[in-house]
Amino acid sequence: MIDIDITMPIQIVNILILIVIMNGVLYKPVRTILEQRVKKLADLDNEVETFDKNAQLRRDEFDTKINDARIKAKEELDAARGSAQSAGNEKLTAIRQEADAAKAEQLTQVRSDVAAAQQELKGQVDSFASEMAGKILGRAL
Repeated sequence: MIDIDITMPIQIVNILILIVIMNGVLYKPVRTILEQRVKKLADLDNEVETFDKNAQLRRDEFDTKINDARIKAKEELDAARGSAQSAGNEKLTAIRQEADAAKAEQLTQVRSDVAAAQQELKGQVDSFASEMAGKILGRAL
């Protein structure tokens, strides 16, 4: 059975003193360390979120710059192709004009040669006719 005597209040006082000492020596430092740990983890989570946001912003900025560079390169390529096409067309037009001029000159030359040949043959028609009649008749005319 439990006897209530002087040792019981001494034990109660002893337990209360032990609680105060344990609170000051063990529980408060452990709670402080746990609170600091929770705060540090929260700060690290915030930093991670900030780094993730910055990384996403940089990725978006990079993608935007890459797309702008692609568009600019395509425009420059199209412009270069257009200028090369127009230069090619100009050269082709010049070559065609030269070919047409040479063709017209040669055609004129051929026409003048044909006209000269016709004039020469017209002058020789009488002699050819006499020769043919002599060959057909078998005697000289």
